Amino acid sequence: MAEATTTRWWWIRHAPVTGVHGRCYGQHDVDCDVSTAPMFRSIAQRVPDGAVWLTTPLSRTKKTAGAIADQLRALGREAPSLEVEPDFIEQSFGAWQGRSYAEIGAFASGGHRFWLAPAASAPPEGESFVAVIGRVAAAIERRLAAHAGRDLVVVAHGGSIRAAVATALGLDPEAALALTVDTLSLTRLDHIAGPGQGHGWRVGHVNLPAG
Repeated sequence: MAEATTTRWWWIRHAPVTGVHGRCYGQHDVDCDVSTAPMFRSIAQRVPDGAVWLTTPLSRTKKTAGAIADQLRALGREAPSLEVEPDFIEQSFGAWQGRSYAEIGAFASGGHRFWLAPAASAPPEGESFVAVIGRVAAAIERRLAAHAGRDLVVVAHGGSIRAAVATALGLDPEAALALTVDTLSLTRLDHIAGPGQGHGWRVGHVNLPAG
């Protein structure tokens, strides 16, 4: 009988952003604060050695991964090499990016209890959260094929991490928008391929604080 293959995903949201002043930033390349070394050391102590490390094209994920790597070196462990995965980037809010949340609220259609727009609604010139789930799910499948049985540490964004959890649990996109994903939080998802019943995913934790 074939044995199951477990691929472990360690999703980390980037460090707190700076300079946005209550504005929607989405895919804008804004800076982040990596000055709280104990937070990054806490993450470094949790992530495994020998993992595949992925960031998005935005500098806030690369800078966060670099701060974790610094703490790994301080702990006498090997710092990882980083690979960019474009499909794990944050949701594009199109014309809303750079506008204040108050301005967006004035013309966002339909309103939303938790987020800027309903899951199926795309901001002008942007993409819907449903579309984010689609591209994140496709990238997960591609990475599972390439790295089966490995650990993958992904430094990403609130939107893409919600999409990953939605993919693992088969959540309705609208329900997935209710998930809280704080900066520097850790979300652990294991994909189990092989014999047995079930849909193949096990959730360890979601939004585990770094401290």
